[in-house]
Amino acid sequence: MRAALTELAAVYGIEADLTDVDALLDKLGTAGKLVEATIRNSANPTMLDAGYKINVIPGEAVARVDGRYLHGAEDEFRATMDRLTGPDVDWEFEHHEVALQAPVDSPTFARMRAAVEEFAPEGHVVPYCMSGGTDAKQFSRLGITGYGFAPLKLPEGFDYQALFHGVDERVPVEALHFGVRVLDRFLRTA
Repeated sequence: MRAALTELAAVYGIEADLTDVDALLDKLGTAGKLVEATIRNSANPTMLDAGYKINVIPGEAVARVDGRYLHGAEDEFRATMDRLTGPDVDWEFEHHEVALQAPVDSPTFARMRAAVEEFAPEGHVVPYCMSGGTDAKQFSRLGITGYGFAPLKLPEGFDYQALFHGVDERVPVEALHFGVRVLDRFLRTA
């Protein structure tokens, strides 16, 4: 994430002050939205279950929380959850995965960068950590470092994040054509 924030700051011509990440995100505007979900641990209640009848106070309530923690921050996540839930609430992981990271100074990342720059020399490659789930976690158990790489060249003003996993999720066909060219170049240099 340090690399992502540093590269984004360079795109906008501002100092990458990593001691005040919230202020940096504010300066990055919409680009900051791309990474803000991945710079700190998070916990969002997504499922609640309590009671069986509208006029009866439930004796028990269960909440399912989508919790995500940064690489190396599981202990901090646990401590925060303990503090937030208090002594009268028990919690446990229903699904527990490792937090991943992948080096940006690797030969693989260098080839991805070169492939993008070949077809978009005016662009600025920015590594970032995806906030969603990934099968790379399964491969990490085998010692394989995974990178997500889905290059798209989107037109100015195209709000990809608003469409992502939405009812009308889509990208322009030309963006896919660009991605195919970049992926082909990347795979041929491996």
